[in-house]
Amino acid sequence: MRRWNSFSAASRPERRAVFLDRDGVINRCVVRNGKPYPPASTGELEILPGVPEAIAAIKAAGFLVFVVTNQPDVRRGTQDRAEVERIHATLAARLPLDGFFTCYHDDGDACACRKPQPGLLLDAARRHNVDLARSFMVGDRWRDIDAGARAGCVTVLIDYGYAERAPLGVPGLRVDSLSAAVPWILRKINRGDLMQPKRLDQLRVKIFADGADKAGMLALYSHPLVKGFTTNPTLMRQAGITDYEGFAREILAAIPDRPMSFEVFSDDFDEMESQARLFHSWGENVYVKIPVTNTKAVSSANLVRRLVRAGIKVNVTAVMTLEQVREMTGALRGGPPGYISIFAGRIADSGRDPLPVMQAAVAMTAPYANIELIWASPRELLNIFQADDVGCHVITVTGEVLKKLSLVGKDLDEFSLDTVKMFRQDALNAGYSVSRRARAA
Repeated sequence: MRRWNSFSAASRPERRAVFLDRDGVINRCVVRNGKPYPPASTGELEILPGVPEAIAAIKAAGFLVFVVTNQPDVRRGTQDRAEVERIHATLAARLPLDGFFTCYHDDGDACACRKPQPGLLLDAARRHNVDLARSFMVGDRWRDIDAGARAGCVTVLIDYGYAERAPLGVPGLRVDSLSAAVPWILRKINRGDLMQPKRLDQLRVKIFADGADKAGMLALYSHPLVKGFTTNPTLMRQAGITDYEGFAREILAAIPDRPMSFEVFSDDFDEMESQARLFHSWGENVYVKIPVTNTKAVSSANLVRRLVRAGIKVNVTAVMTLEQVREMTGALRGGPPGYISIFAGRIADSGRDPLPVMQAAVAMTAPYANIELIWASPRELLNIFQADDVGCHVITVTGEVLKKLSLVGKDLDEFSLDTVKMFRQDALNAGYSVSRRARAA
């Protein structure tokens, strides 16, 4: 998606802003057949609960606050422009807003201001000297998120589940109200991480190394960011391990003081329980990985409850739905420390955004001090910081992803030049050439 930049490096603006869509963000909209519609008049105008307090908090943090809104009904002839302006005057009298930027066109006008085009945000930025890269766009529709992304802002989607297409870009956050977005916005500003290199020493999420290579695991044992380890039968088979118990005991003897998860490999719940009790006997730092169901799709919740009552630390694995999180939270609560491993990477592989699932799961498990949430099967280094942002306790990371930690904070101009040099060197190494006839053409 194209990003827009109206400023040179020499005249970089200093101010930051939060851009708010109007209907559905500030005031209640009318939803018909899964689609939102604006209030027809000031008599229908209803400011949503918590909005005055949310905007006041944003202003107190030093932001400008602008409303950027599409009002195509004026162009369509079903709304009077004067009435839209009366609605804005009413909002301005009741809320501490710094201005309104309104597009009255319809899609057929092909204007630069109708969202998802970024024209409204660019206009506000020019007039008020706003640094878009340090600003936020909050909206309830795909048009808002795509406009914010094109302008270079961090985006927040207030997700009402409308019957329309999803944004092209992934919102930085999904919430159910403006009030719910404010703490996250303020936290990002206070941490200073907008468009800045990420800092590993600021991470709150714990990194667990995921693998079954003994030498690799022992090397990572000394890594200051690696706080635990997980493995599974697939990884062990790939590593050529044939003696499950022998391997486990060797690793536990070498790494006795970090959480270590070993997975049962039976499909029968009684046999799973026997294996879990054996694994538990290997060490105090052992967590037993129990799949959320067996291969017949029967829930393992009853087994988890029995193990919890026996004081066994359980890591429920292969979780992918919020209903599974809810069920396993009920099975783990009140017991010894336990994990719920949500396979966010595999959720993403299905074409779904895992962030809303992870955010909801964090909220679901928050009341239970003994349960920690794991972001499992990550696909890229960025997932570590996403897990940190949503409040996940743990992320399991493969050695391939961990190798990229040295790139965190790398200057992007330098990274770009390194990439160009790599392409050039690979072409030289391959000995590529073209004929004189091709050059002449």
